[in-house]
Amino acid sequence: MNRFWSFVKKEFFHIFRDTRTMLILFGMPIAQILIFGYVVTNEIKDVRIGIYDQSKDEVTREITNKILSSGYFLLDNNLNTDKNIEEIFKEGKVKEVIIFEPDFAKKLISNGSAAIQLIADASDANTANLIVNYTQAIIFDYIKKKNAGIQYPLQIIPEVRMLYNEELKGVYMFVPGTMALILMLISAMMTSISIAREKELGTMEVLLVSPLRPAQIVLGKVTPYVVLSFINAVTIILLGYFVFNVPVKGSIVLLLAESMLFILLALSIGIFISTVIKSQQMAMFISMFALMMPTILLSGFIFPIENMPEILQWLSYIIPPRWFIIIIKNIMLKGSGFLYVWKETLILSVMIIFFIALSIKKFKIRLE
Repeated sequence: MNRFWSFVKKEFFHIFRDTRTMLILFGMPIAQILIFGYVVTNEIKDVRIGIYDQSKDEVTREITNKILSSGYFLLDNNLNTDKNIEEIFKEGKVKEVIIFEPDFAKKLISNGSAAIQLIADASDANTANLIVNYTQAIIFDYIKKKNAGIQYPLQIIPEVRMLYNEELKGVYMFVPGTMALILMLISAMMTSISIAREKELGTMEVLLVSPLRPAQIVLGKVTPYVVLSFINAVTIILLGYFVFNVPVKGSIVLLLAESMLFILLALSIGIFISTVIKSQQMAMFISMFALMMPTILLSGFIFPIENMPEILQWLSYIIPPRWFIIIIKNIMLKGSGFLYVWKETLILSVMIIFFIALSIKKFKIRLE
C-alpha cells in the first residue's frame, strides 16, 4: 500500500510540474464557464433597431419609449423613408425596423386598431425570432395597460409563471451543460493521455514489472485526476453561484456525489480509450471529437432533444452527459432529491460498470 501511495504522489508531482497540463486542468474550465456564461447566450441585449414613425403622435412616442427603455433595444436610426431599409440591414448593425402607419393614434381611437410592421433581419433565424417576440411582448404589454379600465363582455386573460427560472436567464441552461462538458473532456482526455503517454514512451513496461499490480497502476494514474476533476466541479458550482447567480436549491452533498459519479464515468471512458489506442495524439483526438461534439449536440446542452430527428433522439440515450445534465438541473434549479434522479443515477452507474468491464477485457499485460 505504501508503494501505491508513493506512486500516486509521484503522479501528482508529475502533473504539477507540467504547466500545460495545469493550464488544461484549471485554465480551460474557468475560461469555458465564463465564455458560455457571458458570451454564448440565448438572451438578447442592446439590439440595434431602426424606427420609421409615419405618425409621430403621442401613442407612437409612448410605444417607442417603452421599447427603448426595456433594456433590450438601442435606437440606431430614425428613418424618414422606407426606401433605405434594405440598405440599413445590409450594413449589418440594425437587426429590426419598426414601422408605424400614418395617423396611428387616430385609427387606434376611431377603429380600435392600428398597424405596426416589424421587419427583422432573418439571416440569423433564431435571433430574429427572439427579437420579434420580445418586441411583440412589449407592445402587447403597452396595449394591456392602455385597456386596463375597459371592460369587455368576455375576456380570457392568461397568467404566465415561469418556474425555476423566472427571468429566463440563459446561464441557467449553460452552467449545468458546461459542467458536464468540462468534466467529460478533462477527466476522459487527461486520463487517456496519461496512460497513452506511458505506452508511447515505453515506460508502461517498466511499471508492469514493478511490484505494483496492473490494477494499482491504472488506479494510481487515475486517482490524481479524480481529485483534480472534483476540484473543477466545485469551482464550476462556485462560479455559477457567485458570478452568475445560478442557485443550488437542492442538497449540496447530493450534487457533489452525483458530480463524483459522473467524474468516475468520464475516467472509466478515458481508461477505455487508453486501452484501444497507443499514442497521445490519438487519445486527444478521440477525447476531443468523439466526446465533445456529442456532448454539445446530443445531450440537450444547447439544442432540445425533443426537436431532433428520431434517430438522433435514440442516439442521445447512450450519451452520458444527457443524464448528468438532467440530474444537475433537477438538483440545482428544482431542488429535487435523490428520489427524482435515481433513474439517471442508475444509468450512469451501469455505464461505469460497462466501460470498466470493457477496459479490463482490453487491458493487456504484455504490450505489443
